Amino acid sequence: MMNLEKTVLGIELGSTRIKAVLIDEKHIPVAQGDYEWENQYVNGVWTYSMDMVHDGLQACFASLKADVRARYDTELTTVGAIGVSAMMHGYLPFDKEGRQLAEFRTWRNTITGEAASELTELFGFNIPQRWSIAHLYQAILNGEEHVKDIAFLTTLAGYIHWLLTGEKVMGIGEASGMFPIDSEKLDYDEDMIRKFKTLTGFELRTILPKVLVAGECGGTLTAAGAAFLDPGGTLRAGIPVAPCEGDAGTGMAATNAVRVRTGNVSAGTSDFAMIVTDKPLGVHREIDMVTTPAGLPVAMVHCNNCTSDINAWVNLFGEYAEMMGMSVNKGELFVKLFNKALEGDADCGGLVSFNYFSGEGVTDLNEGRPVFARMPNAEFTLANFMRAHLLSALATLKIGLDILTQTEKVQIEKLCGHGGFFKTPGVGQRMLSAAVGAPVSVMETAGEGGPYGMALLAAYMLFKDEGEPLEDYLDNKVFADAVSVTLMADASDIAGFSVFLSRYKKALPMERCATEVL
Repeated sequence: MMNLEKTVLGIELGSTRIKAVLIDEKHIPVAQGDYEWENQYVNGVWTYSMDMVHDGLQACFASLKADVRARYDTELTTVGAIGVSAMMHGYLPFDKEGRQLAEFRTWRNTITGEAASELTELFGFNIPQRWSIAHLYQAILNGEEHVKDIAFLTTLAGYIHWLLTGEKVMGIGEASGMFPIDSEKLDYDEDMIRKFKTLTGFELRTILPKVLVAGECGGTLTAAGAAFLDPGGTLRAGIPVAPCEGDAGTGMAATNAVRVRTGNVSAGTSDFAMIVTDKPLGVHREIDMVTTPAGLPVAMVHCNNCTSDINAWVNLFGEYAEMMGMSVNKGELFVKLFNKALEGDADCGGLVSFNYFSGEGVTDLNEGRPVFARMPNAEFTLANFMRAHLLSALATLKIGLDILTQTEKVQIEKLCGHGGFFKTPGVGQRMLSAAVGAPVSVMETAGEGGPYGMALLAAYMLFKDEGEPLEDYLDNKVFADAVSVTLMADASDIAGFSVFLSRYKKALPMERCATEVL
């Protein structure tokens, strides 16, 4: 019989899927649930409606309950702790009555260029377009009517945490994507708070969530929260809830990359690299400074686009197969096409691809157009075609990482990959190693990703020893016996990626032109 009070639940609202992972006291996944969804482009804004958020979260939890029932003949009535995560950044404003004042503006939007630029200059600190403070200031600059009524500004994770607990709090890693953090005081940067008030008259501390660090309690599940998550069900109130985190923080936890000079690459709908640093860095538009869930400074290279274009092409190949009368499992098709890329030329035979479904801050594009191009004499094979799209998914990330390693001389002692890009064993891992010129490790739990990382953070809150740092807890209690595979690309792969990237950079004006003419 499963002891439910020793299990821990992690939920993450990702870009294309809401997923729940239940782990036991040994930090091993024992059940899961999920729900597929997709963002919408409405009136010039990438968004998810709150009805979609509510319905999707409840469907995901119902899926988890069904999995527990099927596996263990047990009704999921309680757990030891819960943690909720979601896509970082974005804009969700509410008035004093709790009414939503504007559509949810996700991380994918590139509509705050003016605000981000002005705030970066004011703070002497890079403010990316997707950060909550950039969205707020842009709304102020635009003269949007709702701004005067804002009583609470939060993110998607912060909103769900509020629904479940009634608490307007969030983990420091998630908060660091709303407003800059002082890693010594483990709170919002007070000097920048004052500068923003002088600029706008806004007292941010009255509207931003309270900052908590990993290990602190973020409240308990209320009766209303239990009824929301499990409508008409059996989930009981009173469960401790960890501070909500963003997908960056959960990725760090899931890959044991929270110690200085460790790093991870999360690759799915978007991709981003997180390197925990031990020194201050200069201001670079391509580099975000965020934090680990414990508050250590992290240099983040975030790219809005990763696997969406690959998914679109795989869907096309699947449609072709069906037309030819073949029944093809989508998962098997991904595996075969990813492995086919290993047969391609190291530089993709002269093919070039831009995977930009949306704008990309690293390359200074406010809109995106997926583009595939080739020279007439290029080696146009299926293997090269697939390899070009896999390398394209990492090209922008590489441009940002080069600033860290070459300009800032940041040392990376460990790099771990996780997310859908790494599901086919060895393929995405080898491509990333070719891009960064360093070994890349992938754990057997890599496919679990963010919800697993959030469950680990909730477990840390529940099971940690007095004074035990998050880094030690993960090293000694979670990953001491973890199974992982480390792979180093060979010299020809590394050289081939370099040639591909050179071609990619030269062709960037073509991508910019595409945004203007298509």
